[in-house]
Amino acid sequence: MHLAPLAALALGFAAAFAPAAALAQDAATPAPAPTQTGTFTIDTPIEVLMADERAKAVVTANFGGQDLTQHPLYNDFKALSLKALAPFSQGLITEEMLAKIAAELAAIK
Repeated sequence: MHLAPLAALALGFAAAFAPAAALAQDAATPAPAPTQTGTFTIDTPIEVLMADERAKAVVTANFGGQDLTQHPLYNDFKALSLKALAPFSQGLITEEMLAKIAAELAAIK
């Protein structure tokens, strides 16, 4: 059976974080701003990356064209960074992928 990459991410994330994320989520908390230098990194919260069209395009391209904001568990993992989410992705987010995304995000001016 072929699982879509985001489905695999959901399985790993749900198993590891769903209960904790539900307790920790605060709908009144605004999305954090980009880093002080104005650049994005793999440590930037996913919701901040998705709020910027350039950063969103980088992430979406590296996820095979899949928009993370459409993921059913987006609200549960959006406050995490890609680097923090990687260990729970069941191998979907690799070190090579993080390095490629980091380089592409760093090129955003």
